[in-house]
Amino acid sequence: MFPAESLLREVFGFDAFRPGQAGIVAAVAAGENVLAIMPTGGGKSLCFQLPALMRGGVTVVISPLIALMRDQVRALREAGVEAGALTSGNTGEESEAVHAALEAGRLKLLYMAPERLASGGAVAMLRRIGVGLIAVDEAHCVSQWGHDFRPDYLRIGELRRALGVPLAAFTATADAETREEIVDKLFGGGAPRVFLRGFDRPNIHLAFAVKDGPRRQMLDFAGARRGLAGIVYCATRAKTETLGRALREDGHAACHYHGAMEAGARRDVEARFAREDGLIVVATVAFGMGIDKPDIRWVAHADLPKSIESYYQEIGRAGRDGAPAEALTLFGPEDIRLRRSQIDEGLAPPERRAADHGRLNALLGLAEALGCRRQALLAYFGESAPPCGHCDLCDSPAERFDATDAVRKALSAALRTGERFGAGHLIDILTGTATDKVRARGHDELPTFGVGGEFDRRQWQAVFRQMMGRDLMRPDPDRHGALRMTDAARPILRGEAAIELRRDSIRKADRRPAVRALVSEDDAPLLSALKARRRALAEAARVPAYVIFADRTLIEMAETRPGTLDAMARINGVGAKKLERYGALFLEVIAGAVEPVHPARRKLAGRDAGLLYDRLLEAQAGLVRGADGGGKPLSCSASQLARVAQLRPGDARGLERLLGDRRAERFGAAFLEVLRGADQGGPGIAPTAGIAPAKRMRR
Repeated sequence: MFPAESLLREVFGFDAFRPGQAGIVAAVAAGENVLAIMPTGGGKSLCFQLPALMRGGVTVVISPLIALMRDQVRALREAGVEAGALTSGNTGEESEAVHAALEAGRLKLLYMAPERLASGGAVAMLRRIGVGLIAVDEAHCVSQWGHDFRPDYLRIGELRRALGVPLAAFTATADAETREEIVDKLFGGGAPRVFLRGFDRPNIHLAFAVKDGPRRQMLDFAGARRGLAGIVYCATRAKTETLGRALREDGHAACHYHGAMEAGARRDVEARFAREDGLIVVATVAFGMGIDKPDIRWVAHADLPKSIESYYQEIGRAGRDGAPAEALTLFGPEDIRLRRSQIDEGLAPPERRAADHGRLNALLGLAEALGCRRQALLAYFGESAPPCGHCDLCDSPAERFDATDAVRKALSAALRTGERFGAGHLIDILTGTATDKVRARGHDELPTFGVGGEFDRRQWQAVFRQMMGRDLMRPDPDRHGALRMTDAARPILRGEAAIELRRDSIRKADRRPAVRALVSEDDAPLLSALKARRRALAEAARVPAYVIFADRTLIEMAETRPGTLDAMARINGVGAKKLERYGALFLEVIAGAVEPVHPARRKLAGRDAGLLYDRLLEAQAGLVRGADGGGKPLSCSASQLARVAQLRPGDARGLERLLGDRRAERFGAAFLEVLRGADQGGPGIAPTAGIAPAKRMRR
């Protein structure tokens, strides 16, 4: 096997693993069955791509989306890795090329959609090509009652047994129940080695706001982040179109996306989003799973998501590069009614509906939280954490009040009217508003009529919304959404429990300025120029911009301003293949004209061998005509010098094997002196062979 650290550096251009990656890579490379739950943006793909290069045979990657597979294949090829995908979106020529590479034994990673496993010949083909590992991306898709269920994921366990190879499953969204399903369906109940990396995404600022003119709220939020890539999720297809139009009219680069669009139109949006900087996509949840764009700076929900898992996965599409990102969710009573009715009117069995209400309750608890939102979110996934200091409630702590009396009045009004009315009618009763409807039903004669004069109508709406958020009252689908009391409310009604609610959620939420500056003012022009070069290269190659270089790589270039290929090789994310392909082109942007470098020397850029090559070249320069300067000109080729620098022969015989008798005779003594100096740790060269670049950001 090749050392993982060497491949990480040489192929992917990173000097260190991200937290948690090293252990997963080691287990997968060793052939263990693995289930890894890692936060979105935590580097899951590297945890099967790197072992694929370390192991023999082909690694088959089961992935749910064609766009995701295509992007990962392009990124691997840019890094110099042989990879291919067999999907329904392939042309005949593309599929033939993949099959030819498989038959020739060149391919290391083969991406497939789960639906291809239904083909009778798929297993036979995989047996023939010598599969050594199965990797399953988005493994939560195997959960039958999950929000991303894909029936063909159920075939993967059978494939594992048929091929008799280890399986590594990866997901970012798996609570305890879903983890049990994954183990049962993919591993046949056998215990894989489980890595629970944690769910925290500390770079994402979390915020919720009560709907108060939601279109204006969305336009304000996007306006404060103008020019930054973002996603707006909406509950309906129609809303994606109207809000997308409103954003365009407000001067944003924006488009909409939903499942009813023609396939070609959806692909156009996906391609634009991958390649354009600063594009906003207004979409239903049909857009998102498998998005690998690292520089999405914000995700907003114009409507409440379906569950806390959906929320976590959707906000996780922001800030995958680790830079600051933001998430805003708007919600109101109508969102709660909609989500409750979707659960109650669904086809799931009663126990599943109860579990779905529980997941929705967890999200509503997050929306109506009294303390740190990150604490509440992580607690749902079984993690404890101190207050984050980086969410809206840590920025501006909630003002609380004892709402026990108000909640009891609201429950009493509902019970005295037979739990047959919604919040609007109950608020009329509590505030003593004698509408025709109130008088016609004699509700102005109830003891609760007018007992809620301490709050105005808007404040009572906030009380009822929070009661629904705490699951003290639910809309009754059999009574057109009338509110009925739940068992959770009975202790409060009986005076056995007290309750606090938020007063500040009744008031209008403050608008928070965005975190805009990713680089200093001095570096911003260079970053823009580097992005322009990247976009031109991406458009020419018809690949997403981040496949060339991620934003973090360009930011580091702008900040450190490398002036040579050696310095460029030390930039986070610049692997050997990308340095060879793009290094000089980006150096031109940074430093202007770049001196031509022999390809043999360029391959050594950023490594000790590169510095050693330069010293050997200097030593040779003084001996081209011999020690006395009168001999016949003689020199070593660039390839010969590169081999000496890489292999570091320790004696004259070793040099003779690399250079031949004549060159070894002329340059041997000088070269051996250079090599011995390097072995003793001469200036700029470490005493051991290999790569020793400056410390890079973690991958």
